[in-house]
Amino acid sequence: MTELKIVTLPDEVLRTKARPVTKFDDDLQTLIDDMIATMRAASGVGLAAPQIGRSIQLAVIETLPKSDEAGNDIPGSRELFVIANPRIVWESREVVDGVEGCLSIPGYVGEVERAYAVRVRAQDRRGNPIKLRLKGWTARIFQHEIDHLNGVLYIDKLTDRENFWTDEEYYEMRQAEAEAEDTEEDVEETAAPENRD
Repeated sequence: MTELKIVTLPDEVLRTKARPVTKFDDDLQTLIDDMIATMRAASGVGLAAPQIGRSIQLAVIETLPKSDEAGNDIPGSRELFVIANPRIVWESREVVDGVEGCLSIPGYVGEVERAYAVRVRAQDRRGNPIKLRLKGWTARIFQHEIDHLNGVLYIDKLTDRENFWTDEEYYEMRQAEAEAEDTEEDVEETAAPENRD
């Protein structure tokens, strides 16, 4: 497997609607394997073919790991998907805001509103039809990657222009929020009345 170069803005391929995949041959299988290797090497959870300069309707997605009761990642709990020619056939009315990044826009994150749940029809790596029911972060990743195949980036869907930060700004903001929560908990504990029997 070969690690591929990830293209970044302002490369025009990122703004172009990708062509359907029509051949599920050995060359496509090699490309899929290379995309998976590239996504993992970049610590990504998804990679669409336009991000490696190929304008075809193909993406690879690896879900976030599940956690045990102590909050530790469960080994082998990530699920890998390969989707060709995907389309979202249903979206929930419920929407949720979440912070997203993108391998093609390195160093930045932004808040995006997405459907909480979606249903997707696509083809797998061999061209077989598949139907997927997705929710939560997995649904968010699928929506993000399918947007890529239509020339749409997460920065086009920000909840507000102000909700776009550098990685450093976002990290500092999260640290400040965590410290403020710790302070609030300390104040609540101090203000709690003593239990007297």
